[in-house]
Amino acid sequence: MNPTHEKSLIIIKPDAVQRNLIGEIISRVEKKGLKIIGTKMMSIEDAVLEEHYAHIKDKPFFPGIRDFMKSCPVIVMAVEGINAISALRLLVGPTKAWEANAGTIRGDFSLSTQSNIVHASDSVENGEIEVKRFFKADEVFSYQKIDADFIYAEHKK
Repeated sequence: MNPTHEKSLIIIKPDAVQRNLIGEIISRVEKKGLKIIGTKMMSIEDAVLEEHYAHIKDKPFFPGIRDFMKSCPVIVMAVEGINAISALRLLVGPTKAWEANAGTIRGDFSLSTQSNIVHASDSVENGEIEVKRFFKADEVFSYQKIDADFIYAEHKK
């Protein structure tokens, strides 16, 4: 069975930017063995937020989330790796950060649902969609990393 390289979007949210956690989060993603294939700082426009949060945009709490996500620039990253989605979900912890285990990004740095430090794609399909939502094709890079030999077993590459 050939494993597939999955893509995921990570958003380092305003609370993490304000709390100087950008480097810590990027470091954890890299130490896990995921390959960063795109990264940038940006302000997210209303239309993109409404598309990204389409599943909750009609909820009464959405304006608060929109305002929070626009309170300062965010860092968006596209990452890739074998089983990247499940690896990232374990790394960041559950959405309700007070339920997140110590050692996860949310478990170590958050007690909130809204201010929960990061967003990470929740499925392979959403990973592809979300990377395309936040990155133009020429902002996502394909390259070999020399550490892959030490991250994946030979039959997993």
